Amino acid sequence: MKDVAALAGVSITTVSHVVNSTRSVAPETRTKVLDAIERTGYTGDAIARSLVTGGTRTLGVAISLVTNPYFADLIRAIEHETTRSGYTLVLADTHDDPGAEQAAVRTLRSRRVDGLILTPSPGASGAVLPELRRLGFPVVLLDRLTTSQDIDQVGPENVYATSGLVRHLADLGHRRIGMVSGAPGLATTSERVLGYRLGLGRSRLTWDEELVVTGAGLDALLDLDDPPTAVVAGNNATLSAVLHECRRRGLKVGHDLAVVGYDEVDWAELLDPPVTTVAQPVEEMGRLAVRLLLDRIADPDRPPVTKRLPTTFVHRNSCGCP
Repeated sequence: MKDVAALAGVSITTVSHVVNSTRSVAPETRTKVLDAIERTGYTGDAIARSLVTGGTRTLGVAISLVTNPYFADLIRAIEHETTRSGYTLVLADTHDDPGAEQAAVRTLRSRRVDGLILTPSPGASGAVLPELRRLGFPVVLLDRLTTSQDIDQVGPENVYATSGLVRHLADLGHRRIGMVSGAPGLATTSERVLGYRLGLGRSRLTWDEELVVTGAGLDALLDLDDPPTAVVAGNNATLSAVLHECRRRGLKVGHDLAVVGYDEVDWAELLDPPVTTVAQPVEEMGRLAVRLLLDRIADPDRPPVTKRLPTTFVHRNSCGCP
């Protein structure tokens, strides 16, 4: 910092203010300091700074990187907001496994992250979440929420969004509507199945447990004596599996079988016919998770907040509409 200050013709204190964003600095002076930093290749010592300030200005994200492609969009939104706020992001893969999740969270804590954004695995409520609560560690749950009101969390509206998909199919005349849900044990799966049942009830249709399967289970639905004429896919992974099975059987989507899905995908418009979906506010969810976490770090005693963000019905032609 002394070399940077000499090169820029300013005090070491001014360099510190520019690097740490601790005080406003005149634009011309800031430019001189940044140019000197560029010329010298200076980087601050984050570890040394953490010993003084008690924080590292890093945020941890523990998320399963392989279970759902839309998590990549979430991470991009989180990273953008984290950087904009002057923090650095540290990422750990939970593999959606409770043991791997606990190891990932402890690794992030060992790196002295100031707080954690967690997309909990099906077993998180038994190990990871109680440990974080006991330690009083700043954490925000993202995407998969709990019924507990003692933790900050951000996620999409699942129940009424899925209900809307079912009612749309029912309004088109379908009376046998199936669902291919996500993995069991996840809050998102439970909420979307609940939404499916709500949609059936509002459409005066009868619940039939045979019409709900998980994962790549469309074949089981189509092999029923009375198969569905329409299917709701519970997330983008199951939507892909449904479309693959339709192609394997030579079924024309939107004609032989109406298909809709929860989760917007970037290839939905490229298919023939384009796929009707529910789009989550991914960028807003990622940004809001970061903001809630920074608020929790700044004020550990504030009341916990749960934010449910509205989704968007993206109407295309796979539902059979012209």
